[in-house]
Amino acid sequence: MKSKIYLYLFLFTALIALYLFVSSGKMVQEREANYESLQGRQKELTESNKQLKDSLHQLNLKMLEMEYFSLDNNDDAFAYYEHLNIENTSGYIADKLLESNETKGDNPLVPYEGMDGDFKINKIKVLNHKWIVADFSDGKYWGDLLLKYELKDDLSVDFTVLDHLLYTRSNTK
Repeated sequence: MKSKIYLYLFLFTALIALYLFVSSGKMVQEREANYESLQGRQKELTESNKQLKDSLHQLNLKMLEMEYFSLDNNDDAFAYYEHLNIENTSGYIADKLLESNETKGDNPLVPYEGMDGDFKINKIKVLNHKWIVADFSDGKYWGDLLLKYELKDDLSVDFTVLDHLLYTRSNTK
């Protein structure tokens, strides 16, 4: 009887050892598959990261190109108003231009009568220490202005319309 117990114990131990051997082999295969999958994913993420960095670089270059004509990025033009000690010169000038919208009716700088409402200035780009490009609209019709401005020592601003255009199509489709 004692020998049968040892035989059953040996068989039981052999079955457990066989089960552990087979399951550890499957575990190793699963880990290798996971590792290879993670490596492939890491390569994808690395490529995606490189594409993202390239896109950011391209956008940064595009933004710098768009900001080329700007008072804030033009040191020579910016130095023209350095003695006035204005923290945000282009913002100050834009605010002064937007104050012209406060008049009743059309903006006095817009040389057109509003067709679908009053023409008001919407967007402003201060190009340098002398010129501004502005967009105006009455809600349906719109146009552009090229303005000359002069910022005086008393911080008043004079605006002169150099050129203007009104688009013939409405922006509703």
